[in-house]
Amino acid sequence: MVGTYFPGRGTLFEETYLEGKAAGIAEGKAEGQAEDRIALILRVLEKRGIDIPQDTRDRITACTDLDTLTLWFDRSLTATTAEDLFVEE
Repeated sequence: MVGTYFPGRGTLFEETYLEGKAAGIAEGKAEGQAEDRIALILRVLEKRGIDIPQDTRDRITACTDLDTLTLWFDRSLTATTAEDLFVEE
């Protein structure tokens, strides 16, 4: 038995492959956005002359939630210490 594959035929294999590919692309974009936000937070704190203890740096770099990173970035603009990023309101 010889199997042939013609792209665009809408086979289950093709649909599964394309869904996986789309999910992988979306995941890669999210990871890239998180890495960019982490870099910006650290850069803002460093440029403002705020000391960043290693445990704080580790907490920032370990975070993957974009909403949390955005909140921390906003707080980094006015923080007086690196720990101010994590203060609950």
